[in-house]
Amino acid sequence: MKKLVTVLVVVFIAFIIFVLIGPFYVINEGEQAVVTRFGAIVDVEQNAGLKFKVPLIDTVVKYPKRILGWDGDAQRIPTKENQFIWVDTTARWRINDPKKFYESLSTLEGGYSRLDGIIDSSVRTVISQNNLREAVRNSNIINDIDRVPTIGQGDSAVSQDEVNLEELKKLTFTNQNYDEVGRGREQLSRDMFSATAELMPQFGIELIDVVLRQIRYSDELTNSVYERMKKERNQIAEAYRSYGEGQKAILLGRLENEKKQILSKAYEEAETIKGAADATATTIYADAYETDPDFFNFWRSIESYRKTLPKFKKTLSTDMEYFNYLYNEDGR
Repeated sequence: MKKLVTVLVVVFIAFIIFVLIGPFYVINEGEQAVVTRFGAIVDVEQNAGLKFKVPLIDTVVKYPKRILGWDGDAQRIPTKENQFIWVDTTARWRINDPKKFYESLSTLEGGYSRLDGIIDSSVRTVISQNNLREAVRNSNIINDIDRVPTIGQGDSAVSQDEVNLEELKKLTFTNQNYDEVGRGREQLSRDMFSATAELMPQFGIELIDVVLRQIRYSDELTNSVYERMKKERNQIAEAYRSYGEGQKAILLGRLENEKKQILSKAYEEAETIKGAADATATTIYADAYETDPDFFNFWRSIESYRKTLPKFKKTLSTDMEYFNYLYNEDGR
């Protein structure tokens, strides 16, 4: 009896130890695992659930099944025309063959390191084989946009009747066509993906996509772009100034013409009024002369003295007929 109890106790203790050292392991949703025994793969588990392994001998290496993200470091890469740009790339990938992944890379860190080398190399190759415009633009829509700038806004806006926009087009850069894009940024991303994806199956990796996340100009290229922008803005400003001076000359000419017309009309009316007044005065003078000729002559002489004498600085003689009414007794 004692022997039986001893055996049962030993069996129970052995069972407890067996359970404690972990013969079972759990594969969660979104996980997959490789089971190795003395470094050799003995099993691959890709379904969730409770799994069994040989305690102390088997080792379980788990990998995620979900899609993983990869973010590369920005690279300074020359384009085909040797213009340097900073290229920032991102990608998505997942482990679709855990056995190959374990045999070739072992860990996620190893996978990321391998992606760094392969994707960075593909990005550098593709960028260096294409012109700058292919990397920064995706279409030729910029050549289809009517880029005549709006002249004012709201209440201060200038109507097309007042400004000849077609004339401004000739003066500004609005008729300029930029170099055509043959492939574009999306196609370059696809080229990077193709060049990288074909190398991934040997590592048990499925590459989902490679995307150009950001492209920045280098300092020297940025300065060149800014100078070009300033030149275009100055060209537009100069076009506005030139057009404005032309419009100013037209308006001033129009105003001068209107001024001459107004003055001419006013002079004509003034002469008409003056003529009518002279005619009226002549009639009055004639009537006065007929009524009293002597008084009329006296009055005309006095008016003449009043107008002319202040202009004379010296009087040489008072015997002049002109002064009859001043110094001649018969004229008084």
